[in-house]
Amino acid sequence: MRIGYGSDVHALVAGRRLVLGGVEVAFELGLEGHSDADVLTHAIIDALLGAAALGTIGEHFSDQDPRWQGVSSLDLLAITAQQLAGQGWRVENVDSTITAQRPKLAPHLGSMAVSLAAQLRLEPSRVSVKASSPEGLGALGRGEGMAAQAVVLLERQP
Repeated sequence: MRIGYGSDVHALVAGRRLVLGGVEVAFELGLEGHSDADVLTHAIIDALLGAAALGTIGEHFSDQDPRWQGVSSLDLLAITAQQLAGQGWRVENVDSTITAQRPKLAPHLGSMAVSLAAQLRLEPSRVSVKASSPEGLGALGRGEGMAAQAVVLLERQP
């Protein structure tokens, strides 16, 4: 078994959709980035790659590569899951947290878990998505961006 940790942060900007865990959340701002900038899915991908010692999300899906411009991060997650399976790894569970001052994310967390679980071919009960407020502190507390952290457990397939 192996444990992986991933984190990501993106700035909030006008003129972009807010996508978290593959779920579009109604909000006046979205996350800036080369793909859909889904900070939650990016943290999970980085945790998965780290657990398998396969590098980083930036190495696999460079923001300099036009193939990934505007792509759904769920597609990147599916590619990552295929790579892991090809290396003999099975995802056992995912635990993740989004840190954002607003919008309130609690109504969307279950949908995010279902969306992520589908890409990983897991039961939704094996994917935890939580939200935390920075309580007005720092750049995240001022609503300038969002961050996410994830921990994953991989098991070698027999």
